[in-house]
Amino acid sequence: MLLPMTPVRVSNPSFRNYFALFLAGVAILSASHAAPPPSGKPAPRPLYRDPVSHSPADPSFCFNAGQNKWFMYYTARRATATNAPAVSWVYGSDIGMAESSDGGATWTYRGTADIRYGKDAHPHDYTYWAPEVIWHGGTYHMFLTYVAGIFNDWDHPYEMVHLTSKDGIKWKTAGKVDLRSDRTLNPCVRQLPNGTWRMWYEDDRASNTVCYANSPDLFKWEPKGSAETNFNGEGPRVFHWKDRYWLIVDCLNNGTRVWSSDDGTDWKLQDSGLFGRHGDVVVSGDRAWWFYLGGPWGWSGRTTAISVVELSVEGGKLIHGNPSLPGYIDLKPVREEEKRK
Repeated sequence: MLLPMTPVRVSNPSFRNYFALFLAGVAILSASHAAPPPSGKPAPRPLYRDPVSHSPADPSFCFNAGQNKWFMYYTARRATATNAPAVSWVYGSDIGMAESSDGGATWTYRGTADIRYGKDAHPHDYTYWAPEVIWHGGTYHMFLTYVAGIFNDWDHPYEMVHLTSKDGIKWKTAGKVDLRSDRTLNPCVRQLPNGTWRMWYEDDRASNTVCYANSPDLFKWEPKGSAETNFNGEGPRVFHWKDRYWLIVDCLNNGTRVWSSDDGTDWKLQDSGLFGRHGDVVVSGDRAWWFYLGGPWGWSGRTTAISVVELSVEGGKLIHGNPSLPGYIDLKPVREEEKRK
């Protein structure tokens, strides 16, 4: 009900009492018809800070049924490292882990993933970047980039590695991922309806082009070329929701852009992007959340934090909620179905 804006003067005391009761009733009626808040718990801003490295980046989420908790894996960049000139603080990173037992509202640091790959040859100067973790056939699979060394610039080779785990904590090497390039990173893996696995990734030998590769079994991969050509970018994230595939790419100076597709191959760019950078999407039930870096709570010099906002689809476009308004998160204690569609 729209109340008048012009003040109303009432001289009769009894009528004033009735009028006051009327206004109170209108207020109660309006409140009772207001939309209830979404289910879940309020999400703090920022959502998560790494208490050791102070610079979590490239998050990937997976529900761990054995622990009955959601796990967050991320690049634990060394924001507080001393004697780390230029970009050397971005190297030398472990894969950090955090866990949530309340549907994603509270995240607790639980250390680093137990990975041995490359440490025999480089016990003190190994680098792990941008993990992607999925669960399939009773096994957790991690795809990440390994760099042999710590450097002051970006002009060095790195390789994609495939690891497996039974508990999501201790990882063994499955092998290198041959993508016919020595500078691939930021993998995102999903299964298509025909059973084929597809990886979207960044190839720095192709000037930050988002590429894709197919696999019948997660172990043997065939590069297929560029996934989209509108913008170069990094950190591709693909998910299936609302009967569409969605591709989110951090396109650097062009912002975080969004594409949609019917089949995960032919992409159409939408004219509006998303808030934040280098994030991940979790679909749970009929809702989806965008976990991202940046914004007023998430980036200050070298230090970063991870925040979250709920997504919606309006007019065929992927839209993020207002990061300045209270948000609610409700990750169900089940595995993400969209990673197997």
